[in-house]
Amino acid sequence: MDLRYSESDERFRAGLRSWLAEAVPAHGPAPKGSDWDARRAYDTGWQRKLYDAGYAGINWPAEYGGRDASLTEQLVYYEEIARAHAPYVGVNFVGMLHGGPTLITEGTEAQKRHHVPQILKGDQVWCQGFSEPGAGSDLAALCTRAERDGDHYVVNGHKIWTSFAQCSDYCELLVRTDPSSKHGGITWLIMDMRSDGIEIRPLPTIVGEGEFSEVFLENVRIPRENRVGAENDGWRVTNVTLRFERGTAFASDMIQLQQFIGELVSVAKKVTRHDGCAWDDLALRREVGHLAAELDALWAMVKLSVCQSSATGVPGLGGSAIKLFYTDLYKRVGELSMRLLGRAGLCREDVAGLPSGHFLHRAMQSLSLTIAAGTSQIQRNIIGERVLGLPKEPRPQG
Repeated sequence: MDLRYSESDERFRAGLRSWLAEAVPAHGPAPKGSDWDARRAYDTGWQRKLYDAGYAGINWPAEYGGRDASLTEQLVYYEEIARAHAPYVGVNFVGMLHGGPTLITEGTEAQKRHHVPQILKGDQVWCQGFSEPGAGSDLAALCTRAERDGDHYVVNGHKIWTSFAQCSDYCELLVRTDPSSKHGGITWLIMDMRSDGIEIRPLPTIVGEGEFSEVFLENVRIPRENRVGAENDGWRVTNVTLRFERGTAFASDMIQLQQFIGELVSVAKKVTRHDGCAWDDLALRREVGHLAAELDALWAMVKLSVCQSSATGVPGLGGSAIKLFYTDLYKRVGELSMRLLGRAGLCREDVAGLPSGHFLHRAMQSLSLTIAAGTSQIQRNIIGERVLGLPKEPRPQG
């Protein structure tokens, strides 16, 4: 294992950096608010530019439109798009970061050829229909039912926290096909979001955005050929999806968090404290230094995970440790930003030349990430039981 970048990685970096220097300013700023048509057009437009330039799906197979490059080049890509402040993956998140990779790993040839190139081009936007009101941390408790009717599954149920449902074309959907088995009765389906019987209700969040929705399904018919993996084998397929989601899906966010530390330092040199500025406080500088060092260690863990997954193409269980470490760090950085702003952190708008709105958004977002993609408590259980081999906690009797 070598965590250093090779000469070919650095050549790739130079070419990408040169392209980004022109492409990012030309694409313009992202639209604000909840104009989802505009946000979809902006995000998918950027995705198409990446595809046309050969930078979409860095390590995806070339036969489906990817670059077929190494996973280390994928990490270089994450570093450079963050450095260039390039548009975030946005509404393409589910398709690009775990739906598409799951299809490449588990899908049929027909599914790959139909969906993967369209995801890479930005022509298909995907959402995730996993969580339910009674099946969040205990995802295997899901109740959304799918019953066979000839060549179709007829689906009835209720999903929640469905990211970008209001502007998606397809959904990676978990359904129960065998009520007699908890983990062994789940199936992974591709649902066309234009199907009859789908009702979408956006959910406003504390950060003031509506990217999540509730999705109600009533007699939705899904063709049998849209099943990924075997019937009742969906829990295994789901764990493939979750490993992508918890492994490198947050990689670009981690680089952005490193940049956020730099923003904190700049603000600390402006905020006054008694006869000086906040940055004069040795304890604050020590805390910032520790956080920066932990972020470096986190990125080394990502590199290690990439090295380990190169042989299999699927991130290992160590993705849970990465996700847990990342969200804990993000939360502590968010708390520090609020302490640094003081009363200015109570406002969603910028105050006295300070980025109050941006810092407050980051701090609130850090709380949601301890739940998204599996709660911190669930990650600890996975690490303890599946990585360290510790015995499961006894279930309460009675």
